[in-house]
Amino acid sequence: MAKAKMPHPGHDKHLCYLNNLGFQVTNPKEYKELVSDGKFMCRICGRVATSGKNLCKPVKL
Repeated sequence: MAKAKMPHPGHDKHLCYLNNLGFQVTNPKEYKELVSDGKFMCRICGRVATSGKNLCKPVKL
């Protein structure tokens, strides 16, 4: 099976992609580290993350 083409660099680390894979269910501890004390919100999906690097279009909260 071929690796899925990402829409932009780093997308494989973004919460929208990780959620679609079920990362929040299979890796709850690691997911909590990505979202705890959120400082950025994605302008596209509205998810909140600690680091802007985990969002497609981050804006500082």
